[in-house]
Amino acid sequence: MNLEFGSEYDDFTKEVEKFCKEFSGATITKDDKKFEMHDALSGNASNSSGKSVGRSEWQKILIEKGFFARSIPKEYGGFGGEPDIIKSRIIAGAFAKYKVPNAMGGQGIDMLVPTLLEWGTEEQKQQYIESTLLGKTIWCQGYSEPNAGSDLASLQTKGELVDGNWVINGQKIWTSTAQFSQMMFCLVRTEPQASKHAGISFILIPMDTPGIEIRPLVDMTLKAGFNEVFFDNVTVPEENIVGKRGEGWSVANSVLGHERGSLANPNATLNRLNTLINLMKEETIDGRRLIDVASYRDRLLQIQGKVLAVQANSLRLLSAKINPGQNVKLGGMIQKLVGTELRHELEGLAIDIMGELGTLYEDDPNVRGGGSWQFTYMYFLGLIIGGGTNQIQKNIISERGLGMPREPKVQVEV
Repeated sequence: MNLEFGSEYDDFTKEVEKFCKEFSGATITKDDKKFEMHDALSGNASNSSGKSVGRSEWQKILIEKGFFARSIPKEYGGFGGEPDIIKSRIIAGAFAKYKVPNAMGGQGIDMLVPTLLEWGTEEQKQQYIESTLLGKTIWCQGYSEPNAGSDLASLQTKGELVDGNWVINGQKIWTSTAQFSQMMFCLVRTEPQASKHAGISFILIPMDTPGIEIRPLVDMTLKAGFNEVFFDNVTVPEENIVGKRGEGWSVANSVLGHERGSLANPNATLNRLNTLINLMKEETIDGRRLIDVASYRDRLLQIQGKVLAVQANSLRLLSAKINPGQNVKLGGMIQKLVGTELRHELEGLAIDIMGELGTLYEDDPNVRGGGSWQFTYMYFLGLIIGGGTNQIQKNIISERGLGMPREPKVQVEV
């Protein structure tokens, strides 16, 4: 089997590797509290040497080179190139090999930008996409409510159109990064007489609008990754709606499709795997490197095999985007399920490798890697629950992907 990309990609490979050698081990200057979640998802948390580059500047460099936002049109701040799965694979492989920071991701870049390209008006695309790609506009997602989690369509946050403005009242919960965000994309019930799925609209809300109150919620990472958000007569322009009135459920499903793919990016996992391998070469027990200890090496090889599998699945999904008509429905469903569990397993091996030092956290002077392994271990345990629990994801895979019968519902006697 020939796994070579072909001579037509030789020049591109040399270009990418030259760039990666220049920025090998680079760090991105940032506010750790603000971007900790983005870095956990991207696998950037352990880079600690080399050049230091500002976050927006780094995003801009990657776009100009075509290493990020490759197929997003130039008029919206992207590179404007054609999708190419081979070039995408060359970029991802070289970035992981040379420990080059990945581009910033997150709810705005990974979820909202592709949704706006599909559903947004020209004005919305011009206003929001470029600033989001550069990391200047951070977004949060206003979906879940205290009584509308798994049954999201039961949401009660209300929006009324008054004199050309949406007046919004209600509450959201589990709102990641709300305390740091400039904008929220939010599901609001605007058609109270319609069925629960047909009565929802998708509205963009500036987070500095009067009437918004944010209450941080500390999670198992010991950080306030989530928030409660309250709306008290919050007023935003009518044109902030994406799609038409009552189309919010369809827009939200587009977002959810992008979300499940972004929560466990295979390229970030590959980057993290290479960092783990280097850690195993450095850590010792009784004078032996951990990578030379059979039991640890066996666990590493099992994880490495899974990383290769999710990489192959990622290529399959990317290929389907370029060549529509392929049925990859099942492949998309398993990405979040397998990817989050794999990252949790990978981070856990790193903690075991560090022995008693792996139990340290936060500001302990002996903590390794700034505590990133411990943080991401707990963070991805949370992602197994968040973004649609993996237990529910298994039901979706079995019913919608494999065509298995739905679980029978017991009729309640009245």
